[in-house]
Amino acid sequence: MALRVLMVGRKHEDWVVDGIRRYEKRLKKPFDLTWVSIPHSARENDAARKEESERLLAKLGSDYVILLDERGKAITSPQLAKTLQKPLDNSRNVTLIIGGAYGVDQGVHDRADFVWSLSPLVFPHQLVRLILAEQIYRAQEIAGGRPYHHE
Repeated sequence: MALRVLMVGRKHEDWVVDGIRRYEKRLKKPFDLTWVSIPHSARENDAARKEESERLLAKLGSDYVILLDERGKAITSPQLAKTLQKPLDNSRNVTLIIGGAYGVDQGVHDRADFVWSLSPLVFPHQLVRLILAEQIYRAQEIAGGRPYHHE
């Protein structure tokens, strides 16, 4: 059982690396993260979206898939903890997807088991990575009944 993040784009920028490392040091199985970078398409608009989506879909297998999308469902941190824990309890890997600048195509939406909105606002991809790392850590702490999260 594992958590993996598929992200379209280059590696983490330095300012993001420090923040992500802060949370990764605290993560324990099955909440530890693996980050997999999918190269940006050299194309634009629909062509880029299609090419990047095909690359993402090729990496999914039978994983439980959570797509990050500002048009997805907004949930609380305790709900995220439950959303992550359920497939892990069923011995299923979880893959979270951060799409590219043009988003992902309908095929990725259709394949997603859950479409999650961090916010109706659009954030830069680097910031989304950092927020995601913190929320995974928070979910771990909630699932473990530890006091990091306050209601």
